[in-house]
Amino acid sequence: MNAQREAAGPDTLLVIAKEPVPGRVKTRLTPPYTPLEAAALAEAALTDTLNTMLQVPARRRVLVLDGAPGPWLPPGFEVVPQASGGLDERIAAAFALCDGPSLLVGMDTPQLTPRLLTDVGSDGHDAWFGPAADGGFWALGFADPGRDGVLVRGVPMSTDRTGAIQRRRLTEAGLTIGELPLLRDVDTAADAASAAACCAPGSRFAATLASLAESVR
Repeated sequence: MNAQREAAGPDTLLVIAKEPVPGRVKTRLTPPYTPLEAAALAEAALTDTLNTMLQVPARRRVLVLDGAPGPWLPPGFEVVPQASGGLDERIAAAFALCDGPSLLVGMDTPQLTPRLLTDVGSDGHDAWFGPAADGGFWALGFADPGRDGVLVRGVPMSTDRTGAIQRRRLTEAGLTIGELPLLRDVDTAADAASAAACCAPGSRFAATLASLAESVR
């Protein structure tokens, strides 16, 4: 049974994302980047993330999207609209779509690799947590999302205490937690440079950032 689970990985991989429309995404990158350039970086980060998720064994892959899919969406994903409400409610609603071990990631960590997710779904933990350098989290998962996905509701989002509060929720619920590595979200130009330096060869995000370098000199 354990060998079967290891081969299968999580039952469901969720990517929660926003359509990369200029002026609606990565607004903290402007300046130094223009809204169009910030959207190009957001699209590149999302593309890298989706392609990474295609390399992680899973029964089901779901893009939980605010907006409409575009040519950046590869085959292999279901697309569902984000629920209404705050980000905590939208994440909880995404987990409600799942049955079996499930992991949710955002579109802000293009340096993510399949290797970082090797044990998710197969290591016997009740939950998985990936902290972000800004105090938030870049990944959250549950072995029983129908039961435990509600633990994200009420967690204040986009603060430097978001990750600590979410992790405490998991601990107080008595869940065993699989720890994922600390990653840096791409919010600012400095974040973008740091993430690009850690991206795998062939990363669209790193290539896009390099192509924009002249525009910010």
